[in-house]
Amino acid sequence: MSEKLDVVLGLQWGDEGKGKIVDVLASRYPAVARFQGGPNAGHSLHFEGKSFVVRSIPSGIFREGSTNIVGSGVVLDPVTFKEECGNVMNMGIDAVGKLVVSKKAHLILPTHRLLDAAMEAAAGKGKIGSTLKGIGPTYTDKISRHGLRVGDILAPDFKDRFERLKARHLQQIKDLDYDCDPGKGEAEWMEAIEFLKQVRLVDCEYFVNGLLSSGTPILAEGAQGSMLDIDFGSYPFVTSSSTTVGGVCTGLGVAPSRIGKVFGIFKAYCTRVGSGPFPTELFDSTGEELRRVGHEYGAVTGRPRRCGWLDLVALKYTVMLDGVTDLIMMKSDCLDGFDTIKACTAYKVDGKVTCEVPFDLAGEGLEPVYTEFPGWKTDLSGIRRESDLPKEFKDYIKFIEDFLGVPVTIISLGPDREATIERD
Repeated sequence: MSEKLDVVLGLQWGDEGKGKIVDVLASRYPAVARFQGGPNAGHSLHFEGKSFVVRSIPSGIFREGSTNIVGSGVVLDPVTFKEECGNVMNMGIDAVGKLVVSKKAHLILPTHRLLDAAMEAAAGKGKIGSTLKGIGPTYTDKISRHGLRVGDILAPDFKDRFERLKARHLQQIKDLDYDCDPGKGEAEWMEAIEFLKQVRLVDCEYFVNGLLSSGTPILAEGAQGSMLDIDFGSYPFVTSSSTTVGGVCTGLGVAPSRIGKVFGIFKAYCTRVGSGPFPTELFDSTGEELRRVGHEYGAVTGRPRRCGWLDLVALKYTVMLDGVTDLIMMKSDCLDGFDTIKACTAYKVDGKVTCEVPFDLAGEGLEPVYTEFPGWKTDLSGIRRESDLPKEFKDYIKFIEDFLGVPVTIISLGPDREATIERD
């Protein structure tokens, strides 16, 4: 009997807490697959009093007996990958034995990082806010059909292919008048390539569909958030891959009919890292307090996140795009101390009220329209039963469910995997 492939997606601008939820759900899935993105996306996991950050490896790696798949839509930095595997193996976990990597995943070269830095420097005030991990240039090479893929490392002329792409990058960097060391990181990268050869490399589309056809359920894990999707996000301040549900099909090689549940994750408020529009951003003491109580700093970069109230207009948009079946609400406990909670329920664009995300979210003249709720002023972090939740908090959830038309089935009340309430 064929199984369906369930999906975990971030519905905002990333950093929603996907790593924790994948870790929580992974016990029900023998296989966890990452379908897009690169090592700029860090998923934080907390359990048994310890904290971990994974960037390229799927978040199911810590679950016993799990198979963890790096899909074709991922861009892979061999150095970061080797480092992550080493950290996992130091914990006594056989990372190499539990990992499967698609031959069709594209490789991030050292010169991709240099080119990323050169492009940001040339952009001046028009910077996108790149993490400088080489993600954008790697996806650019993929689309322009110049990239190197994981399967290429097995070819006898791999070094020649590498040198040709490196030369192309160095010419682009020269054209941007950017000064750099052309050989920076190359020796370490080549060592990491030899390590990558020890991992099981597969034709991902056959591997994933084979598991599903044999009755093995798979949980697909997205990176970043739906509002950063290359097609439907706040362009041009987006990531370079398809972060919405369609990216699952292209990133793993599965048909839409294979997709089962879509778990959509969102914070009880909003955050964003880097440049780009953020309608509900707060520049006052409330925004500072959200950053403080939520520990809102990038898991990989350490950059402070911009903070604001929940944007239900954008959330309803991504729920529609992704076909979300189950909502998962994160960091509810971070709002415990507020007298009043706000949520954006409409935009005013050039004086007209709308409940739709406009073509250019970065355009001027957009104001959020808020609905206010009384705060619950209760410490939620120790609550483990839904019946013990305060009425004000339950009312807030009910409003969100009614507005979005999708049930909130999981509530997270802290970073640890045990701080989770699953609702009937």
